[in-house]
Amino acid sequence: MLVLTRKPKQSIMIGDDVEVTVLSIDGEKVRLGIQAPSDVPVHRIEIYMAIQQEHGEGGDREDVGSEVDDPLRALVRLARDERRAGRVSGQASRDMRTT
Repeated sequence: MLVLTRKPKQSIMIGDDVEVTVLSIDGEKVRLGIQAPSDVPVHRIEIYMAIQQEHGEGGDREDVGSEVDDPLRALVRLARDERRAGRVSGQASRDMRTT
């Protein structure tokens, strides 16, 4: 698993067509913006797993969920630590509080 560190308003690219941007961080919640072509499905993990089960494809929710959940929790902890250490800019700090 690739683990990346991003601050609010920073993005990552997945392939050439999918951009994921950290919009804000509030406590343990990370708000993400995802730009992807219309033919690329984007779902929250619980919706994805329900679709898979509906189609009889199943899957191990615990394994897949932790792959998404653990990095997001780490990102939230990092942002909180950065904010406490005073390393988050004033604008980024305001953005995190207002969203």
